Formats: sequence, C-alpha cells, structure tokens
Amino acid sequence: MAILLTDLTAHADLIGNLVVRDLKTRYRGSVLGLLWTLLNPLFMAAIYIFFLTLLSRDIASQYEHIIIGVFAWQFTVQCINAGMNAITGNASLVKKVYFPRMILPLSVNLSALANFWLTLIVQWALLFAILAVTKHDTPRLLTLWVPLLSLYHLVFNLSLSLLVAAANVFFRDTQHLVGLLLSAWFFMSPVMYPLEMVERVAAGHPWIAQVYMLNPMTAILTAYRALQVPGTVFPWTAASVAGLLLPVALIAVAIRVFQRTQRAFSDLL
Repeated sequence: MAILLTDLTAHADLIGNLVVRDLKTRYRGSVLGLLWTLLNPLFMAAIYIFFLTLLSRDIASQYEHIIIGVFAWQFTVQCINAGMNAITGNASLVKKVYFPRMILPLSVNLSALANFWLTLIVQWALLFAILAVTKHDTPRLLTLWVPLLSLYHLVFNLSLSLLVAAANVFFRDTQHLVGLLLSAWFFMSPVMYPLEMVERVAAGHPWIAQVYMLNPMTAILTAYRALQVPGTVFPWTAASVAGLLLPVALIAVAIRVFQRTQRAFSDLL
C-alpha cells in the first residue's frame, strides 16, 4: 500500500491532467456544456417527485429526501460507469506508456467528485427553498460537513470502479451486467424514500431493517440526510456501523484485485 501511495504521489501531475481532460471533454460539443452536470440530477429528481406524487403523497412530500438521494446516487453511477471504461477506453495509453494503471479509474472518480461538488450548490439552493416553503425551516448547520462525507463516499465509489474496470477488461459483458445491477441496487437503496419508510414497513420483522442497513449506500444516503435535513437522525446500530465500515474493507480488496489483474491488461486490450 505504501508503494502504491508513493507511485500515485509521484504521478500527481498526470492525475491532475487527466481530471482536467475529463472535465473538459465530458460535454464538449454540447450547447449547454457544464450545465448538464446540474440539469441531469435535477431532471431525475423532478421526474421521480412527479410520479411519486401520483402514487403516494406521503412519499412525495419528502421532497428534500428525494433531492439528496438522487444527487448522491448520480455521483455513484457516474463513478461506476466512467470507471468501468477507464481501462478499456484508454487501451493505446495502457499499451504504450508505463504508469500506475489505477490512475485511470482514480482520475475519472475525482472528476465525478468535482462535478458532485458543483451540483451541491444547486442541491443546497433547492433544499433551502423546499424546507422554507414546506417545513418553515432551514438546512442544518451540519450541512457544512457534506463535502467531507463525499470524500468517504468517493472511497466507496472508487472501490467499485476498480472492480468493474478490471472485470471489463476480462469480460466485456460487464457493462451490460453492471447496468442491470445498478437498476436493482437503485430500488434496494433509499434513493427515492427516507429510511423511516423501510423501518415502518419492516416493523413486524426488525431484522429486515438491520439487513437493509448493511447496504453501504443506505448508510451513506442516510448520513447525507442526517447532516442536512432537520429532524433526521442517523440510526447508530451494529448494522449501520457495519454498513459504514464496509467501504473501508472493500477498497482494500479492490486495490488488491486491481493490482493482481492489471498485469494482463496490455495483453487483453
């Protein structure tokens, strides 16, 4: 691990250049350009709120929870999708130049983090307006800790990116499988609804809520809401702590898997 950190530090300029390149080329040629970074999660949140209003006013009334959930979910999806193609999309670079291959998925994840921080400006403006109108309240002061939580969120996203990036080199069907898994994972995570809804549904079977908390995205999304939405409390249980700590174990495993498989990247690309 120490050797890896030394290599990454030595290539800090390359990482910075790749992040800037990704930010510049992401929306090159589009009319709205960088605005798509803000509009994509905004449109998704609006669509979900509209259809949830038709299905259940109790869920739809939690506008602030939906906004936070969708913006954070988009951060994870961007990291995974970009990370999955980080190696296969840079085949010529991988074949011709030596550098720590981890730089490629790391750079696209850092680019996604920069985009997420930009979307936070819009998210906070929406939260302020929604809470002022519907709850006659304001976001919590703990909102200032959200960027720090996003760094921990980045660790989880990076671990998944490393795994799918390596898998995509060996199995090109990975991109199709990942799309299906992301769709299933979306509904298994509290993106469009608060955790309290799951707890009410599972009232007769508490173990269901405990298993649900083992999903790291459940813990991360709930932490985002606990920092920003007044009256929302993070449930400190053994399951929730395990869900929060799982990314730490997963990043160690992902780095080990990536390092062992990267030796074959040049031959398979």
